[in-house]
Amino acid sequence: MNKAPRAVRLDATVPGEDAPRMTKGVAVLPESEPLDPVEPAVVPVASRKGFSWGSVFVAGLSAFLTLSIGVWAERTISSLMNESPVLGYAALASAALAVLALLVILGKVLRDILRERRVESLRLRATAVLAGGSLDEAKAITGELQRLYATRPETAKSRAELADSLPQLFAPHDVLTVAERSLMTPLDAAAQAQIALAARRVSLVTAVSPRALIDIVFVLVACARLLRAIAGIYAGRPGTLGLLRLARQVLGHLVVTGGIAAGDALVQQVVGQGLAARLSAKLGEGVLNGLLTARVGLAALAVCRPLPFIEAKPPTLSDVASDLPSWRGTASS
Repeated sequence: MNKAPRAVRLDATVPGEDAPRMTKGVAVLPESEPLDPVEPAVVPVASRKGFSWGSVFVAGLSAFLTLSIGVWAERTISSLMNESPVLGYAALASAALAVLALLVILGKVLRDILRERRVESLRLRATAVLAGGSLDEAKAITGELQRLYATRPETAKSRAELADSLPQLFAPHDVLTVAERSLMTPLDAAAQAQIALAARRVSLVTAVSPRALIDIVFVLVACARLLRAIAGIYAGRPGTLGLLRLARQVLGHLVVTGGIAAGDALVQQVVGQGLAARLSAKLGEGVLNGLLTARVGLAALAVCRPLPFIEAKPPTLSDVASDLPSWRGTASS
């Protein structure tokens, strides 16, 4: 017969057979009534949302520039109208065309932001479902993945296989595992191929370039192209502002995980280049630049992937930069 729960005082004992005994200031119940551990309460951390002078400055400056450009355009068009109606109408048409182009650009930026947030939301929801979600939630995530890649001809066969397998699955983990196996595996292979290609290209160019400035510019351009290529593989090619937002997310991912997770792998890879570094310092710099580019690509893959890694293993530097040690044979020859 289960006994009702009761409170236990730690500063006193109750005489009797069932009284708890004191051991180093801690009350211990008899073996028949073990004390259930109490988890510490989690104190929520209040988010810092308040007044910000930086936001006020950006809003005020944006409004001022918008009004200034509007007043300047109105005065320019009015002046041209007074001098020649033809020039005035031409200026008005040019201004209207510029406004239309600006609206299209803003629309594409908004589309990129919404698409990136959609991918991020899918990854977070899938992680929550794996931790303890329902079958309906897992199938809803799978349906959104199918709609996300509905316009991609290369995923048609994978989507058809996934649709055939879903009715036979009754566990959330199995549903997301099959979705990863059907949709993510070919995309992961394409992304890893892009990372390996970018790492080889950067290591080759920076190894033979005569100036450090050329190295810096080429590495930055190669990383930007790599980010755009990986984003295009998983969620569509972003625009300029979307690329900047993705770069900020990748940088944040590297700050959180890269400093520790990539340290040992980078050391192991660079130590393996000992012969190349001794024979040519420039060659060693090229290999190191290629490894750093690969690390940026792996961070972009983790940010752009709409599903967490379930059955598949996250790629490592050895997976995408395994051919860089071939520089040793080139150098020795």
